Amino acid sequence: MFKKRLDSFRYAFAGIAELVRSQPNAMIHLSAAALVIIAGLFFGLSRMEWCAVVFAITIVIAAEAVNTALEYLTDLISPNYHPLAGKAKDLAAGAVLISSVGAIVVGIIIFLPKVIALFSF
Repeated sequence: MFKKRLDSFRYAFAGIAELVRSQPNAMIHLSAAALVIIAGLFFGLSRMEWCAVVFAITIVIAAEAVNTALEYLTDLISPNYHPLAGKAKDLAAGAVLISSVGAIVVGIIIFLPKVIALFSF
């Protein structure tokens, strides 16, 4: 049983590595996340602000992973174009976009007042 649990973690990390290796958008999201973390350290975010930022980052990366998994599965099941396969891929991509916009809104709510205060005299 312990080996099965260990294997499940190994497979999960392999999936994350595949995401990072194969998906340029995942690298964009991870780069943006790194910048947000640096900005959070610079501005000294509160515990609750960190919770919101970490949650937003996690949702975006998870949505990207689910989108990639759905794209791989769709390509396997429907190697030729099919309108429903296209809709499934579009919906998954839309979920990533929705989560990304939500993360941007969280970032604006948290960081905009801090940036304004930084440049206020």
